[in-house]
Amino acid sequence: MASTRPLIIGHRGAPGYLPEHTRSSYLRAISDGVDAVEPDVVPTQDGVLVVRHESEIGATTDVADRPEFADRRTTRLIDGESVTGFFTLDFTWNELSTLRCRERIPALRPSSAGHDDREPMLRLRDVLALARSGGVGVVLEIKHAASFARLGFDMAALVRDELRDAGWADDPALVIESFEPLVLARLRAGGIRVPLVQLLEATGAPWDLRERDGADAATWASMLAPDGLRRLREEVDGISPDKRMILDPDRLGRVRGPAAFVAAAQESGLRVFTWTCRPENAFLVRSFRRPGGPAAFGDWQGEWAVLRAAGLDGVFVDHPDLGVEFFG
Repeated sequence: MASTRPLIIGHRGAPGYLPEHTRSSYLRAISDGVDAVEPDVVPTQDGVLVVRHESEIGATTDVADRPEFADRRTTRLIDGESVTGFFTLDFTWNELSTLRCRERIPALRPSSAGHDDREPMLRLRDVLALARSGGVGVVLEIKHAASFARLGFDMAALVRDELRDAGWADDPALVIESFEPLVLARLRAGGIRVPLVQLLEATGAPWDLRERDGADAATWASMLAPDGLRRLREEVDGISPDKRMILDPDRLGRVRGPAAFVAAAQESGLRVFTWTCRPENAFLVRSFRRPGGPAAFGDWQGEWAVLRAAGLDGVFVDHPDLGVEFFG
């Protein structure tokens, strides 16, 4: 079990208040007292790592309103799904640097959307510099590595080289995570020695394993069985499951308490994080929702109390001030 308060990680900065992955969002998280910030990274056409939740940027930038880029709208296959929009892979960094960021879920976070179109996109190196100057760590998520590999982008190599150039490759304040175990293995084989964390969904299997192994691919659930945890301990330093796997709601949405796998994973030597702590009804499990609609705050303290009782090593939060106050 975690012996102290969990690591409090500003999930994409402070997106409960400001558009995610913007400079002001990261600075807000740092000023609110987080221990680390979490950038997601995807590549540009010229191999620059930029911070976006997805490679498709139609909903999080003003690109769709830019007539000079109208011909870039296309359809791509991402993790086996057909997605239509505007993709970082079809732009150079110089082109992307002219775009401005927007709130991803404006219906739920209209106050954040009030800051739309004010700030440019950031590169990974920009976030690393902000974290270092702010004295906080970085939990770096690698997105869609298998899909990018099919298009000629080696995410493990791009991340490794960027971290080495920035002086972060061996920094104890850095953690690297991914839903795809194969890219984590390539990072380790490439000499990266910072902690690696396997992200886990509540259902399904990692896309890279599905692509390689088909129906025989290991599921995320199987990774939490005793044999799965032992194998994970040989490959990574921690796990980060969807919070629903810890809250463990039954069919009626009632919470029975923290899942036993948290203690089992920690006893095997793995750190356990979870994602994502958000106070809005839309993101709470059913038993903690309250009147007022999806954007209203529900009984987030009740839900987070269950997570706190689980003795986690780290939590991702969208509202850093609430996370620091509650878990600190």
